[in-house]
Amino acid sequence: MDNQVVHQFTRNQDETVYMSLRHYKNKKYLDLRIFFQPKDSEEMIPTKKGLTLGVEYLSELKKGISICEKRLQTSKTES
Repeated sequence: MDNQVVHQFTRNQDETVYMSLRHYKNKKYLDLRIFFQPKDSEEMIPTKKGLTLGVEYLSELKKGISICEKRLQTSKTES
């Protein structure tokens, strides 16, 4: 597994967020990265904006996202 895109979503007209699984120096990583499309090209180019974590942190990332979702739901009901 060199670089396997597992999910992507459009952030805005020029940017897409890619979630990839990568393998580097015998270690597996999860990479969340913003790519942009230059006006003069059809190819998406990665930016420095992103996060790369060892896959052993995936459960902590999921836990944090779950907490954020719950707090957002709570703040919606309070508004």
